[in-house]
Amino acid sequence: MAEPAPETESLSRSITLPRLVLYGVGTILGAGIFVVIGEVIGESGTLAPLAYLAAGAVAFLTALSYAEISARVPTAGGPTDYVERAFRHRHLGSMTGWLLMTANTVSAATITSGFVGYLSIFVDVPGWLVALLVATGIGAIGAAGMRSSTWFMTVTTGIGIVTLLAVIWATREGLTAIPSRLGGELSGANPAMLTGLFSGAFLAIYSFIGFGDMALTAEEVKQVERTLPRAILIALAIVFLFYLLVSIAVVGAGPVEEIASARAPLVAAVEREGWPAWPVGLASLFVIVNGALTQIIGASRLLMDIGRDARGAPGFFGRVNPVSRTPLIATVTLTAIVALLAAFVDLQHLAEATSLIILAVFFLVNCALIGLKRRSQPDEVPDIWIGIPLLGALSTLGAILAQIAFWFS
Repeated sequence: MAEPAPETESLSRSITLPRLVLYGVGTILGAGIFVVIGEVIGESGTLAPLAYLAAGAVAFLTALSYAEISARVPTAGGPTDYVERAFRHRHLGSMTGWLLMTANTVSAATITSGFVGYLSIFVDVPGWLVALLVATGIGAIGAAGMRSSTWFMTVTTGIGIVTLLAVIWATREGLTAIPSRLGGELSGANPAMLTGLFSGAFLAIYSFIGFGDMALTAEEVKQVERTLPRAILIALAIVFLFYLLVSIAVVGAGPVEEIASARAPLVAAVEREGWPAWPVGLASLFVIVNGALTQIIGASRLLMDIGRDARGAPGFFGRVNPVSRTPLIATVTLTAIVALLAAFVDLQHLAEATSLIILAVFFLVNCALIGLKRRSQPDEVPDIWIGIPLLGALSTLGAILAQIAFWFS
């Protein structure tokens, strides 16, 4: 497997544990609760908190696998290199890299589409134009450098956390009302309800995918073997708690039909409780930009790795700009693709496609860790029980097969 590029062309190691945690929280929040909670509620209804719980369980199993394998193989290629090193099969590793880059790119487009929905609260502008302008601006931030990007993410993540706390407070009556609402719903359980719960959980998986993007910053993290595993688990735990609380409060506070159909679901939730819309709407725009930015950063690092290691992309994609210390050509190219997808493809279809692709990558990563653990166990990396990646592989494979069966049923 190819080694990282020489120091003169390498990425800058500038990310510490606190900044990486905030980076992770920001990308997971931006890719999740602000954008697709309406779609999850539309599928699962009152059972949406259970959908997030099921999706979170699948995500946590794979996050534990990422925590160990990212310390074993700390490269910007992430799953590309994990799979190649575990199975000693270059083409399988390359396929994994292309899959993950596709997932990140489509995810960035999904989040950008969500931005269009929240912006419509303030101004009536053609969605395609907003998508093109927003994607261009996000790409420019990503191209400027990792240090400036992480500072931007730190600020917007703080805004996102405060906003979610405000949403929970506005809908707090739902926290106590949810047991009776869930009990009444489950007492009349039927096949259609269970199908809706599964569909919602499949969409909710999209809400957690950002933790995988944290592994793609490995070549830019200080003391990566210790910092990266800790940051992945801390960030996912924080976000999981917010997802559960927000979904419980929103669903428990009243009828869900309006939330499910809203272009800006969290704004609709606070408006239903008599709160003004604009503060939540404005704050949401910053968080959504944050999420899209991290997806573009992750995708550009993957394309850089694919280009420099000759995995099916031209070598110029692997070049690191000497001024910004970022893969500039890869970033610009992927930004253009994100803009086109966001402008012309439906949000739910984008989210479903991302979930399916990322589940395939999660399956391969879990299998890769099983193979590496059977071969050796380095002292300097975390040592999780081998049953964890096994359960992670089975759960992700089961979700993939069930979703495919659901589509063809």
